[in-house]
Amino acid sequence: MQIRSDYRSIIPFDEFGFTHSGRLELNLKQISFSNPNPNKLELKNLGFFLSTKDSWFHVLQDIQDGAIHCALQSDLIKPIFAFDNIDDSKSVNTSHEVKEANQFTLVFANCVPSLSVSMDVRSAMYNLDVKTNRRDYLSVGKSVLPRIYFFFSLIYFSLALIWIYVLVKKKLTVFGIHFFMLAVVMLKALNLLCEAEDKSYIKRTGSAHGWDVLFYIFSFLKGITLFSLIVLIGTGWSFLKPYLQDREKKVLMIVIPLQVVANIAQVVIDETGPFAQDWFTWKQVFLLVDVICCCAVLFPIVWSIKNLREAARTDGKAAVNLMKLTLFRQYYIVVICYIYFTRVVVYALETITSYQYQWTSAVAAELATLAFYVFTGYNFMPKVHNPYFVIDDEEEEAAAEALKLEDEFEL
Repeated sequence: MQIRSDYRSIIPFDEFGFTHSGRLELNLKQISFSNPNPNKLELKNLGFFLSTKDSWFHVLQDIQDGAIHCALQSDLIKPIFAFDNIDDSKSVNTSHEVKEANQFTLVFANCVPSLSVSMDVRSAMYNLDVKTNRRDYLSVGKSVLPRIYFFFSLIYFSLALIWIYVLVKKKLTVFGIHFFMLAVVMLKALNLLCEAEDKSYIKRTGSAHGWDVLFYIFSFLKGITLFSLIVLIGTGWSFLKPYLQDREKKVLMIVIPLQVVANIAQVVIDETGPFAQDWFTWKQVFLLVDVICCCAVLFPIVWSIKNLREAARTDGKAAVNLMKLTLFRQYYIVVICYIYFTRVVVYALETITSYQYQWTSAVAAELATLAFYVFTGYNFMPKVHNPYFVIDDEEEEAAAEALKLEDEFEL
């Protein structure tokens, strides 16, 4: 991590959940200042420390109240290194034992506004297994994530095999959309497998450069194909009509480039961290683009519902259109629930859950995604539709009456 001519008073680095046998290793190189010869008094106000979120709020309050003028003066933090101890080599190697089980953030404080700092920073935080002396570079609440992601990848590979069996068994009623659904499931399985291996590599070595390239590739493809699938199902492409209207093509032309931007933002967020000056900007870009995509995919479903309602009043096939209308209404509601849960509820879980149970938000997100995939596959799987199937007059009249009496569907 490189800091260059940075005037920021606070630079947050990594956040980590420690056990009672935690360790922090800090390595600083090529340290330089805008003032070539800063005095010891100035350098005393520059340094690294560890802080919990609760302690940090109190530190900020003390600074605001004037009780202290620098975060390094607070008794609520755990000092790691002050820059008045730098030798002539302009480099630092230090280690620190963390015996308090809690979630800490490594922070750099610069309480000399006129002084900018440049340095190369390398930090390693890990928990030590006392019995085996093995290092675990994943935060205590994320240590089980490799197994969780691997387990879910096996589920998706199983779903892919089941889907292939369904396509072979019902090949006479298979449409293009069904092969697209298979591709989405396979990409999700491969994405989870790569994420499991990536997290496992970090857990063992502390380095993020394991399967991260493959993970980003499959994550990119999975994101684009999933949103495209929701749009295509919402339009009824392939199984209701063999073409896309211009407005439906425009939605795809909006969603796909936005997903490209979202994935670029995600890579920047993961590979830099909060120490980067534009990190928060990229995070806001990602959230904005994700919200726009989630809203855009709902429009084709709304259009299909309106078209089916109009067709039900004109073509005389009330029973068939009522079934299609009900299905698309259900799909509309499920898509909204899926988006709300994976964006809002999961974020709330991440916020309120103790650092020791951070894995629960990942499980909740994967369970919701799995339920969405299963619902979509079950309701839009290849089915035999006999055009000569006779619906009796009573069923047709009941369906027609239901279409007349139903309240307007609120979208």
